[in-house]
Amino acid sequence: MPKLSQRGVEIPPSPIRKLVPFAEEAKKRGRIIYHLNIGQPDIATPEIALNAIHTLDKNVLEYSHSAGYESYRRKLAEGYCTIGIEVNHQQIIVTTGGSEAILFTLMATMNPGDEVIIPEPFYANYNGFAVAAGVKIVPVTSGIERSFALPPIAEFEKLITPATKAILICNPNNPTGYLYSRNELEQLRQIVLKHDLYLFADEVYREFCYDGEIHHSVLQLQGIDDRTVMFDSTSKRFSMCGIRVGAIVTRNTDIIASTLKFAQARLSPPGLGQIAAEAAMDTPPEYFETVRNDYIARRDYLVEALNTIPGVVCPKPKGAFYTTVRLPVNDTEKFAKWMLTDFEYRNQTVMMAPAAGFYATPGLGKNEVRIAYVLKLDDLKRAVECLKIALGTYPNL
Repeated sequence: MPKLSQRGVEIPPSPIRKLVPFAEEAKKRGRIIYHLNIGQPDIATPEIALNAIHTLDKNVLEYSHSAGYESYRRKLAEGYCTIGIEVNHQQIIVTTGGSEAILFTLMATMNPGDEVIIPEPFYANYNGFAVAAGVKIVPVTSGIERSFALPPIAEFEKLITPATKAILICNPNNPTGYLYSRNELEQLRQIVLKHDLYLFADEVYREFCYDGEIHHSVLQLQGIDDRTVMFDSTSKRFSMCGIRVGAIVTRNTDIIASTLKFAQARLSPPGLGQIAAEAAMDTPPEYFETVRNDYIARRDYLVEALNTIPGVVCPKPKGAFYTTVRLPVNDTEKFAKWMLTDFEYRNQTVMMAPAAGFYATPGLGKNEVRIAYVLKLDDLKRAVECLKIALGTYPNL
């Protein structure tokens, strides 16, 4: 029998989804599962986006331009300009989710064997994108003791080699909820200029910043227009993950031209998704204010409640809707699986994402989980109650 490719062997399973079979079995047994493992909000999608699909007057669902419908790209550009990101529609490639934006950019800018430095923990699927593109992730570790702040620039400098091509950040961060300050971004600006690197930023959670904090985009940094690429997505902003519409945004015309060729090879991004996304651009500001306040209430409850559990450490996120939590167990993957296969409290249990899969350094994150506070407050309270009882009874093998 022919063997799989090395790429097929090396690509890691998603720590967010790998325990799904155990959750499915638990549901068959009648268990109620509180899904804190995945960033699927229970927030309603804006009506204006849903109505665009319900009232669609088309006889043919045709291909769009490979870069995306021009009308949508123009609307996106207008939206960026209103928040101080000055771009035009020709500096945008619409993609099949933010995932494709990252993959296309890695393939367009980096050769097999090139290195990209990423602060860890990071969005687990970056590992998969890197394997698919033949790129090596070089992690620079941020720690829970400093609430996952950007590591000192000296730590980046130590990792730069002739193979280093880029630095990639997620801001606000998934899985930690950390929001990078303007000063931290300025430090990155200086290092990419000094070492002739690209600076990539996954900014899909930028609307979700708390406690008066402000999001700063890498596209607002001065003097590095040709080095910066921003990845965007409608999934979390408008709570419509299933439409799979993202974007590459850059002022570098060579990157636009190259990623467009990859976009042409896959023909076009989702047509219905773009229609919904374009309509969603007219979502009133009140929607985001309501959603932001909802997440703040969830975050505040979760952080306070978790930190009252003996042995649990939960930093307070500044953005997104995730937190990376240290638990008093030896192996959170075993614990998370046990929660689905052996534990129940009043016929309820919790599903979490073991954090080791969000690190590239072997051995890190084994006593951490990522928790997504995407459930309404009552469900979140029940989930925390389950977790507290589970930690008190877990054999910790």
